[in-house]
Amino acid sequence: MKTMAERMKQRLRRDRPMTTISIRVPEDVIEDLKELAPRLGFSGYQPLIRAYIGQGLRKDLARLDRPELTKLEKSLRRHGVKSDVISAVLDEAAQRSA
Repeated sequence: MKTMAERMKQRLRRDRPMTTISIRVPEDVIEDLKELAPRLGFSGYQPLIRAYIGQGLRKDLARLDRPELTKLEKSLRRHGVKSDVISAVLDEAAQRSA
């Protein structure tokens, strides 16, 4: 598994190869993305979608790159803590350690 630094270095390259995928998204979500994209400085809704995916991916990779947080997450799940609460706790822990 690549380190976070290796992943970030690769993601900063502009010449990364792209692949085409097909994904079903509700029409109203696409309309919202099309409206938001120029207001947020994006050339279209697809770059905005890629930005959202990248943000979520970085967040999850950073969280999973910290074994102590992974252990905490598993323990909280075993104790029946809801997923949204776990996410909030892990986000807060990540922000405090940054």
